[in-house]
Amino acid sequence: MGRKKKADAAELLSHPILFRVRQRKYEELEQLAQQSDCRSVGEVLRRILEGKRIVLFHKDSSLDGVVEELAGVREELRAIGVNINQITRHFNASTQAHKRVFLAHQALEQYRQVGKKVNTLLALISQLARRW
Repeated sequence: MGRKKKADAAELLSHPILFRVRQRKYEELEQLAQQSDCRSVGEVLRRILEGKRIVLFHKDSSLDGVVEELAGVREELRAIGVNINQITRHFNASTQAHKRVFLAHQALEQYRQVGKKVNTLLALISQLARRW
């Protein structure tokens, strides 16, 4: 399946303009294309010529450790949620009173773990808030 044709012929990029730049300037334009929302050097040049905005993306590597911890806590919370769902399913399927009490205690322990993880999340969020 090919790309869709533009309905308005005035919007087509139909006039090529060729010019040369030095190696250093070309590398700057390539770097600008990689750090921006532009997909190519040509798109960077078109936006510059048309006076349009180029959005630059910046990655703050000082937050990498905090983001990794947040991702880890997210996975742990997901695993705890799966455990709680399994315990609940077994609890509802069980008819024996002593087994239901045991499963209720297991669920209580899982909820305590959730509380600990929430406290960890709050500490991480407060670290992020101080940096902003």
